[in-house]
Amino acid sequence: MHHFNYRENELYCEDVPIRTIAEDVGTPFYLYSHATLKRHFLIFNEAFDGVDRLVCYSAKANTNQAVLKLFESLGSGLDIVSGGELYRGLKAGFSSDRIVYSGVGKRMDEIDYALEAGILMFNVESLEELHLINERAGLLDLKAPVAIRVNPDVDPKTHPYISTGLEKNKFGIDRETAIEGYKVASRLDHIDVVGIDCHIGSQITEAKPFIEALESIKRLIEELRGMGIEIKYLDMGGGLGITYDDESPPHPREYARAIVESLKGTHLKLILEPGRVIVGNAGILVTQVLFRKSGRVKEFVVADAGMNDLMRPTLYKAFHAIEPVVRGEGDPITADVVGPICESGDFLAQDRKIRNVKKGDLLAVMSAGAYGFTMSSNYCSRPRVAEVMVKDDSYHVVRNRESYQDLVVSESIPPFLGD
Repeated sequence: MHHFNYRENELYCEDVPIRTIAEDVGTPFYLYSHATLKRHFLIFNEAFDGVDRLVCYSAKANTNQAVLKLFESLGSGLDIVSGGELYRGLKAGFSSDRIVYSGVGKRMDEIDYALEAGILMFNVESLEELHLINERAGLLDLKAPVAIRVNPDVDPKTHPYISTGLEKNKFGIDRETAIEGYKVASRLDHIDVVGIDCHIGSQITEAKPFIEALESIKRLIEELRGMGIEIKYLDMGGGLGITYDDESPPHPREYARAIVESLKGTHLKLILEPGRVIVGNAGILVTQVLFRKSGRVKEFVVADAGMNDLMRPTLYKAFHAIEPVVRGEGDPITADVVGPICESGDFLAQDRKIRNVKKGDLLAVMSAGAYGFTMSSNYCSRPRVAEVMVKDDSYHVVRNRESYQDLVVSESIPPFLGD
């Protein structure tokens, strides 16, 4: 359930007409529902009641400070994949001992930053990374808490670009290498082996792959215990999908029930890293129709939001429902909804049946709260859009729209080029 609903043919976010926000803020902009964000986090967390767990929101899905602060206030931990996300998390008030650092390519300075901050653990993705963390921890006279990310070779049945648990994927290491990694880690002076990590992909719409991965990891934990290596944390990652079109992902309670049942008697602390399932349907992208354009074989609706604002349709051929902010009259049309970027791949929808719209109408691109703004860019020197959060009957701009001046503020012309 989300809080974007029509009232007499006008789309509202909670108790605020979206048209009102657009008139004030301008378009395009991302819009988030406070009530939906809060509800989704609480439902996910409470689904695991009775289990020793830490839900670490996956920052890469949406790193706006207001979003992070809300989850921090609800008791969330944080899953990060960069030094920048660590900075954002600490800035939003997250306790460092509730932060897990994932990601396949951690730089030395990022490792140092996380060590000095005192994070809960590193999810290590290679033996070279393990040795580097040990080296950096030694120089800082610290012990680094680590889990090794094990690749269970489970097919998550999702888009190949967001599958991470197969042997051909760049993430994690295979079972045999992981065993060797744990042996090595247990002998390193500045490594504290505390956990095991497994993340098989994103936008997964059935529970079975999670359970297959969990059963594989449980067998590995038993093998490690036989070697004298005790595991405290089991990090199951994230990946639970949402409904964009006609998907039917399991409810968090169903997902939790399957995992909890499989974990009975293990005495492990469960770490979960949900992202999309929390924020995906809690946000939309609002854009305005600039022009209608009729070709011989296609009808085009040209909007002021493009692939630099929302990359998912171009990158993944991802589906996002597109709804009018104010429902008008007329028969539906079939059209490509495109943006102003000079690329044929710049589209929000292709051959989509939508309500008839005209120049100046507002469109809501639904389910855009995850991997929307975080994947946006300044391509074609387009300023990144504003972000707005609604709570009840009020709204607040939680990120100002960039200006043209912002585009060049970090750049400089060298003296040899003259004035």
